[in-house]
Amino acid sequence: MKNKSINNPELHRLIYNKEEMKYDTKIKDFNHMPNQKWHKIISFIKSGVRILGYVAIPFSLTTACVVLILSEVIGIVEEMV
Repeated sequence: MKNKSINNPELHRLIYNKEEMKYDTKIKDFNHMPNQKWHKIISFIKSGVRILGYVAIPFSLTTACVVLILSEVIGIVEEMV
């Protein structure tokens, strides 16, 4: 008799039958891995631009907004590296 309250019967079978689950720990495609060095560099640049944007708020809201928008554009580039 199949228990309909079990969400994942395969996982339930593996747990209660004491079978080991096998995990594939090898990375198969390095082309989709981010470049950590450039990601860190661009992140620091983005943070610096963001700090400049917040510093500019008392002097010019327009300039501060432009700089903060620029930091978000840099953030998008950071995620694509």
